[in-house]
Amino acid sequence: MAAGGVTGRVDSGHGLRGWLLPRDRPVRRYLQLNTGLAVQGVGTGLVVHSTLGNMPWDVLHEGLAHSVGLLTLGGWMIALGAVVLLLWLPLRERPGVGTVLNTLTAGLWADLFLGVLTTPESLGVQIAFGLLGVLAHGVGTAVYLGAGLGSGPRDGLMTGIVDRVGASVRTVRTSIEALAVAVGWAFGGTIGLMTLLYAILVGWVVQAVLPLVRV
Repeated sequence: MAAGGVTGRVDSGHGLRGWLLPRDRPVRRYLQLNTGLAVQGVGTGLVVHSTLGNMPWDVLHEGLAHSVGLLTLGGWMIALGAVVLLLWLPLRERPGVGTVLNTLTAGLWADLFLGVLTTPESLGVQIAFGLLGVLAHGVGTAVYLGAGLGSGPRDGLMTGIVDRVGASVRTVRTSIEALAVAVGWAFGGTIGLMTLLYAILVGWVVQAVLPLVRV
């Protein structure tokens, strides 16, 4: 997630061609975008398989997958991402091509690594899974935002509200994620230590890594 001045604003030319193909280092931008989304998927898989509490939005995704069914955790990630994008309209947020790719593929990466990884039996390994997952998700977020092709739907919702309301990033982000956790927990999503640690640590990770990867 974006934090501390991280907005993921679109860095591209005008028109459809500029939207799809930025003038400055387009190959690197696309590779970096998809690498970041893949690393986020690794993070999701590690944290969920730690069974020590999901990241805030994944509490909701998992809760819906368990209670409502129909879709996998990643499927619900995609579906809710599309719904959140509709909330951009009154906020007048401008989606980038990265926004679309994030919405359509982040859930696919998550499901891929959820299927590849298994839940460890040792508590020590579970804790390691959770911590590495939080770190990976933060690094992946910084990498995809650094590509400058647009923020994901949930990050854009946050920055849009910040711009319109004038509240701090921390306040808006905490409020949105607290709501996601509460609703997800009501649907049976897993909350725990890693839910709290993600909320505390991920902003620091993104802020530290983003200057190193910004295109």
